[in-house]
Amino acid sequence: MPELPEVQSVVDSLREKNIPGRMIYGAAIYWSKTIAEPNPVDFCKTIKGRTIRRITRRGKYILFCLSGGLTLMIHLRMTGRLNWEPRDLPRNKHEHVVLEVGRTRTLRFQDTRKFGRIWLTAAPEKILDRLGPEPLEGNFTVERFSMMLQTTNRQIKPLLLDQHFLAGLGNIYVDEALWESGIHPQRTSRSLTVQETGGLHQAIPHVLNKGLRNLGTSLGTGKNNFYLPGSRPGKNAEALKVFRRTGRACPRCGSTILRIVVAQRSSHICPHCQKNNA
Repeated sequence: MPELPEVQSVVDSLREKNIPGRMIYGAAIYWSKTIAEPNPVDFCKTIKGRTIRRITRRGKYILFCLSGGLTLMIHLRMTGRLNWEPRDLPRNKHEHVVLEVGRTRTLRFQDTRKFGRIWLTAAPEKILDRLGPEPLEGNFTVERFSMMLQTTNRQIKPLLLDQHFLAGLGNIYVDEALWESGIHPQRTSRSLTVQETGGLHQAIPHVLNKGLRNLGTSLGTGKNNFYLPGSRPGKNAEALKVFRRTGRACPRCGSTILRIVVAQRSSHICPHCQKNNA
């Protein structure tokens, strides 16, 4: 599933294509369940004639702020991607929503596994206000993070994956941040020392910013892989330290990287650098 660096890289790519300022002349829906709100007929009727004012991100949501106070919210889920294509290019079978943006281009939502969802709403806060803080914003201080960790006593891996706790992290960057800070994914939040909390607080934006610089993480070349608009893959896979590197040497100590399961999620650790000693 695309995480914060992948989603932000998509947003940046769409901005670079000068999409803000363009009008949506029409919409076509080929898989009705992709539209979470409103119903597909009202979606097509309501979005027609709206101008895209700006494109932003909150957590893993891509937000198109439209004229008339509406927001188009897109969650890519596992295999969603956005294609920016000429209007006359034939639609591929996995492009389930097509927006006519301007007179000559279309923005197409492609999703092979059909888990992605799109909302058109005047009240995006009903969903967005449930999300935790943004880990790259200035108000995500170590003091705030420490207080957040102390309010619960959950295993740190599933806690960091919880979007209500902290927005934007997924399996890739949680594994990378925990390795960076030397914390085992099964440690509980209250077991972390002041030093470990500070190290994790530094590691989270470090691995996210690295992912952003590399335009996200694409793992392999399959059709379900992450791609930016224009079919460009992310370059961060080469920079990963532990994620999906089972059996390879830890770049810090040389021990063999292991794959374990934590809260039903595949997790990758160095057993020497990340001891479950608390």
